[in-house]
Amino acid sequence: MQLYLDSGKISEIEELASLGIIDGVTTNPSLVKDGASNLVNFVKEICKIIKTSVSVEVIASSYVDMMREAEKLYKIEPQVVIKLPMTLDGIKACKKLSSQMVKTNITLCFSPAQAILAAKAGATYVSPFIGRLDDIGQDGMVLIDEIRRIYDNYPDLNTKILSASIRSVNHIVNAAKVGSDIATAPYTIIKQMISHPLTDVGISKFVTDAQKSGYKI
Repeated sequence: MQLYLDSGKISEIEELASLGIIDGVTTNPSLVKDGASNLVNFVKEICKIIKTSVSVEVIASSYVDMMREAEKLYKIEPQVVIKLPMTLDGIKACKKLSSQMVKTNITLCFSPAQAILAAKAGATYVSPFIGRLDDIGQDGMVLIDEIRRIYDNYPDLNTKILSASIRSVNHIVNAAKVGSDIATAPYTIIKQMISHPLTDVGISKFVTDAQKSGYKI
């Protein structure tokens, strides 16, 4: 499973990219507040760091305006992916952009039916929101599993499942278990993946024993 960073902060993107552990970046208007005054330049900065996949979201609600915004964004760099909302106009824009070989990401997906439509529209990615379903008492991971089973029934479908609204390390692990192609997570959650109390204890013991024995490299 690929791991994307869900962030709008250049410092976070630079740090995790330097570790070689992230495969792409996703953003949204809420995350890109600081760069919103000049979004094009902000996206250019991200694209200097990430050469694989950078999802950037339109803010328009009508098809015509979505297409206008999308054109400005996908011309920035070839790795830019256009994030579109799961609406009739969003699906229409997705179909058109996909026919033009522009990469797309249908976001705010909350049902298998919506995921089917995203695939029919030729979306490169569909983003089911796990955490927001959990917030209303549903199990967001069930949605990932259902979409995975549906897509696997049709090998010709190329839409990838990008699990979003990740709230915990367990979300990432469980998304991997049910076969999500990608999980996109905030900086703090990805950093938490590195930590375990037994790892810390083990490192401390190794250092203490090495000092006692005079072990050197």
